[in-house]
Amino acid sequence: MKIKLSKASWLILSAGIFVVVLAGLGVTRSQQLQQQSKLDENLAMSESRLSKIEVTQLDQQLETLGKQVAEAEAQLSEAKDRLRQTVVSVDVTDKFFVIAGYSNVAVQNISNTAIQKTTLGGVGVSTMSVSARVTGAVEDIIDFVINLNSGFTTGVVKSATITVVSGDDEAGSSAAIQMVVHSYEEK
Repeated sequence: MKIKLSKASWLILSAGIFVVVLAGLGVTRSQQLQQQSKLDENLAMSESRLSKIEVTQLDQQLETLGKQVAEAEAQLSEAKDRLRQTVVSVDVTDKFFVIAGYSNVAVQNISNTAIQKTTLGGVGVSTMSVSARVTGAVEDIIDFVINLNSGFTTGVVKSATITVVSGDDEAGSSAAIQMVVHSYEEK
């Protein structure tokens, strides 16, 4: 069975098929546009979240690193102060022993306080107290106290308590000495 169609029928049939294909393509394109629109929205939302997260994380890292830098600077400053204090303490102690040797007395013990920052006459100074016990002849101990006052240009003997041993063992006399040493503090 062969169906014969006229030219008009073929034309109508062709137009119908064309319309159906065109409608199918339109529906497919519409779905593609909807899907692309949805994907664009998701992309924009993801980019927005990502930029916020990155900025927030970077701000947190910056704050953390800033705190670490501040802590490191504080530790460095503290280490410098301790080192300077140690150097000053060693210098004072060395000079103390040199004067003791020159004065012919023996230093039995010596201690010093931590460096204190004060002002004298409007000038910033570092102050350190030194306590010592020395032994020797009374004349040598007196010379030692005098030499301490003249040997330390920025130091002064606050007190010297001499214990005199009478008799043959005069070299066993001792003295407890308290002195203060100042040094210029740069600002």
